[in-house]
Amino acid sequence: MEARIERPITLHMMGDWGIANLHRICGWISAELWRRSPPGSKFATWAGRGGTDAVDAVLDGEVQIALFVPAGFARTVYDGKGICQRSDVTRLRALGTLPQDDRLVLAVDADFGIASFAELRAKRPKLRLATAPDDGVNMTGFAAHRLLDASGAPPAAIESWGGKMLFGEGPWDTIPLAARGDADAVLFEAVMTPYWKQLCLARSVNFVPFEETALTAVERDFGWRRAIVPRDRFANLAAPFLALDFSDFLLFCRDDLPDDIAYTIAALLCETPELIESQYRHLPPQDSPITYPLEPKKIAATSIPLASGALTYYRDHGLLQESPGHAN
Repeated sequence: MEARIERPITLHMMGDWGIANLHRICGWISAELWRRSPPGSKFATWAGRGGTDAVDAVLDGEVQIALFVPAGFARTVYDGKGICQRSDVTRLRALGTLPQDDRLVLAVDADFGIASFAELRAKRPKLRLATAPDDGVNMTGFAAHRLLDASGAPPAAIESWGGKMLFGEGPWDTIPLAARGDADAVLFEAVMTPYWKQLCLARSVNFVPFEETALTAVERDFGWRRAIVPRDRFANLAAPFLALDFSDFLLFCRDDLPDDIAYTIAALLCETPELIESQYRHLPPQDSPITYPLEPKKIAATSIPLASGALTYYRDHGLLQESPGHAN
C-alpha cells in the first residue's frame, strides 16, 4: 500500500542556489508529497548553500527539511567538530542519502612543475589559488582550508610566497578562473561537472595528491574519509591518486518532524527514483551529478541517526545496514 499523508500539510524545504541538484531533489519531493497529500497541502523550497546555513534553518524551524553536502560531513556537524558550534546539533535527524560520487581535488598549472605537496612547499611558488571561502557556511571552503593547513601549505603561507587566494561559491565561478588563466591552481569538488573537463582542455595541469599525513590528520580531527580518483576521471592522468571523499547529499530534518511525513519521504525516495533519475540519464552515470541508479539500501545508510518515521520505513522494508546513522 502506498505511503500517504492523511491531513493537509505545509512543508518548507531548503535546497541550493536554485539552479542545481539540491533544488531538483526538493522538486521531486514536493511533487510526490503533493500527490500523496490531501487538497490544501502546500510545499515551498527556499534557496540555500547546502552547508551550515541548512543546519541553522532546520534547527531554527525556518524550514522542516533541507539538504547538506557532502553527506559524511554532517557527522562532523553532529559531533560538534570544528564548525557549527551549536548545542542543539544532536537534534538533527537523517531522512536519506542521495548519491553523488565526488572528490575534493587540487590541480596546478603544469608550468609550475609541481606534482606533490613536497614540491609545493619546497618551491614556494607565487601561486594564485582558487577555492571556496572558509566562511563558516561553505563546506568546500571549510574542507579546503583544513586540508591546506594539514598539508603544510596554509593560505597565509601561500600569500607569504607572493601568491593570492581567490574565492568562488560554486564550481561555475571557481574552476573557470583557472581555465581562463585568472588563477594558476584550483582546489575544489564537483569532479563530474563539465568545468573540470573544460579546464583540462584549456591548459595542462597536474593533479596533486594529498599526502597520507594530511588525510590522516583530517580523518582524526573531523572524521573525513579519503578516496581514490580513478585514472579515467580526468584527461591525461598517468595514474589514480588520493583525494578527499566529498560524496553524497544528506536529506535531513529536526527530531520533531512528524513520523508520517518522515515515513512518506523515505517511501518516495525508495519507490519513485525514476522521477529524479530521468533528469540525468542523458549523462553517463560517472558524469552525472546524481549517480544513478539510486539504490534503497544506500539511501537508508546515513551519517547521522535517522528520523523516527524514516527509520520505521527502512526497517520495515529490510533496508537497514550497520552505519553510524543507525545508532538510534
